[in-house]
Amino acid sequence: MIRVTPSALALTIALIGFAPASQVLAQPAQAQNLRIERDSAAEAFVLSEANKVLAVLGDRSLSIEAKKKTFRALVDEVADVPKITGYVLGKYRRSISDADFREFSVTFREYANSVYENRLNDYKGETLKVTGSTIRKPGDVIVTTEVVGGKTREPIKVVWRVLKGDDARWRAVDVQVQGVWLAVTQQQDFVSTLDNAHGDIHVLIAQLKGERKAAAPSR
Repeated sequence: MIRVTPSALALTIALIGFAPASQVLAQPAQAQNLRIERDSAAEAFVLSEANKVLAVLGDRSLSIEAKKKTFRALVDEVADVPKITGYVLGKYRRSISDADFREFSVTFREYANSVYENRLNDYKGETLKVTGSTIRKPGDVIVTTEVVGGKTREPIKVVWRVLKGDDARWRAVDVQVQGVWLAVTQQQDFVSTLDNAHGDIHVLIAQLKGERKAAAPSR
């Protein structure tokens, strides 16, 4: 069983934007034919964005609503939202209409928001440090980090895959926590749901809405 402290998971979820804490299956690292060089710019990107998230988590002057607003802005800054949204649908992305994809995109974003927003108060003083990086190809880099301190008894290895876009900005497209690639796992879950629903995207949309409602804190 994979065990990750809630605050460490909140950090990774906030940076990648999308990935639930449950129903994960071990995935092999997608690291074939990697170059051995490090990429200092990619490392700096991950460290900078992690520090932004940690600053928000540790700011006791911010209300929960203010933290939610800040986190949503960080997700748009850090994660390649359109790429991830299309990726998690796997083979079904090509078969759904533009209108259905827009509906799914809105629902998926709301679902993702609810996942990390429910963890904003779980931060207990953890910090993140970059330990290295490997260039898959120019503009496609794996950055390795560790989450330490707080209530973490042992360092938690977190690996980031970041891509440089046509605008020369880095963005995260997946995160591996203790051997699990979160976006890859999310795709497996969604494709399985769509397989069972004969490709009906509205079944998946309804499921996400239900999970988001179930995860909402009681008032």
